Amino acid sequence: MKKIFLLFAVILSFTAFSQIKVLKNETLVEIGKDNSVGLYKKDNRYTFNYQDINNSNLNTFRSFSFIDMNGDVMGLYKMISDGFIDEPSGNISLELPNDIIELHFEKNYGQPTMQFIQYINKNKKYVGKSQFLNKKQVDKIFGVGTSKAALYNKPVKQQTAVNTQPATPVQQTYTQPNTPAAQPAKKPIRKRK
Repeated sequence: MKKIFLLFAVILSFTAFSQIKVLKNETLVEIGKDNSVGLYKKDNRYTFNYQDINNSNLNTFRSFSFIDMNGDVMGLYKMISDGFIDEPSGNISLELPNDIIELHFEKNYGQPTMQFIQYINKNKKYVGKSQFLNKKQVDKIFGVGTSKAALYNKPVKQQTAVNTQPATPVQQTYTQPNTPAAQPAKKPIRKRK
């Protein structure tokens, strides 16, 4: 009886351990990071991580992500860079699949800066804010001027084919091999009497 109980306990313990499943760890490629704001990539999805300064707990990190379909990452970089040159009158709002992001531009000590403001799950009650970033920090986050800038998917440009032949249409004729079925039937020749 003790042996049966021991065997049952061993089988039960193996069954209990089989419930633990090892998950595949997703690896993100870091494109750029400065202080508490970073940009990461996995396949065609880009993720911004930042420390939320709007929360009293400074250990709160938030993120937002989107898929780069038509050069959206470089479009975002250009939008931010243009905001440093000509400061917009208000915040620039961007709607992502899960969140609303606002680009807030402000001069701090005479230097143009920007800040990400995230409305989490598109709800105006839950707001996350990144630190203020200057142009140099934004360049570092986007990996501009580094080898990591090559990680961006460049939109496919339509290439025009160079045609060195004349523009007249070319007709091709296909001939079949000389087989009896392929030759036209000959009329029998009648002789006169």
